[in-house]
Amino acid sequence: MADNLAYQEEPWEEKLNGQIFLMSPRPSVNHNQAAGNIYHIFRNYLKGKTCRAFPDGTDVFLTEEDNVIPDAMIVCNKDIIKPDGIHGAPDLVVEVLSPRTAKNDRGYKKDLYESSGVKEYWIVDPTLRSIEAYLLSDGKYTLDGVYGLFPNSPSITEQERQESKKEIPVSLYGDFRIPLEEIFCDLL
Repeated sequence: MADNLAYQEEPWEEKLNGQIFLMSPRPSVNHNQAAGNIYHIFRNYLKGKTCRAFPDGTDVFLTEEDNVIPDAMIVCNKDIIKPDGIHGAPDLVVEVLSPRTAKNDRGYKKDLYESSGVKEYWIVDPTLRSIEAYLLSDGKYTLDGVYGLFPNSPSITEQERQESKKEIPVSLYGDFRIPLEEIFCDLL
């Protein structure tokens, strides 16, 4: 086993408030599929534009005590893009929930992104097929909306499911709206 390259790689880790957190070594298929779909949608839309999309695996250095690895992001300031990662606040950050990371994604990391000046933050729930979108206004996040398909969720009525928003806007561009079916396609 020692010759297997998979065992020789360094584990991905984030530093939150100076404490090291090992990233989940094997996210679920649905987690990876949703994150990959979002990155590819971002990348395709941004071709030829100033902003750039980045996938999971790109380090973001926000403070001396905090570096994170979002599941997807958009960066418009090319000056903060360095060979080893992003040094400063991305414009939009996406975190896909998993049982191990949900508390940090909804708590410390949300507060960190807010205080660092990330303009838009998405929390993606692949189980509910939903996205909470937060927009920065006067230095504070406000919930812009909850967008969702909500399949087989007993806590959502059929009327609520029908009335839910099925397309999420990207605030950085007035004409960039993503159907949730594209984000959550091919999930199990």
